[in-house]
Amino acid sequence: MEIDKKIAVLIDADNVSEKYIKYIFDELSNHGTPTYKRIYGDWTKPNLAQWKNVLLNYSITPIQQYSYTTGKNATDAALIIDAMDILYSRSVDGFCIVSSDSDFTRLASRLREAGMYVIGMGEKKTPTPFIAACEKFKYLEVLSLPVSVEEPAEALQPESGKKQ
Repeated sequence: MEIDKKIAVLIDADNVSEKYIKYIFDELSNHGTPTYKRIYGDWTKPNLAQWKNVLLNYSITPIQQYSYTTGKNATDAALIIDAMDILYSRSVDGFCIVSSDSDFTRLASRLREAGMYVIGMGEKKTPTPFIAACEKFKYLEVLSLPVSVEEPAEALQPESGKKQ
């Protein structure tokens, strides 16, 4: 993907730690320019309080989604609805979905069917179907590893991903 592409960044705060935000945006700079920067969660919950400074520093718009009932994920639904609205606005060239949740598998597939470039980012616990639905997928733990001069980035790839 060319660097001048516009990317909608949609983050699932329920499934991603704020400690990865710098690495997320550093990686995205290799793919394009984030135009939409949104993060979804129930901001009344104490476990999301640590995101406040990160949101301010990176100019990310928090989208409030109350948890109406236990066991239902209204946050995922809000992210999916926004993604489809953005898709039909035709204002971006691609999407970055940041989550370790398989609930976004069909969304990633649908966006790609519409010709969108889809980057997924999540932790190593991310289910394989979501990873496979994305054009590219980046593990947050790998993005956050320091890379030394002696050890090139490709050395951090799993054996099957290394170039021979």
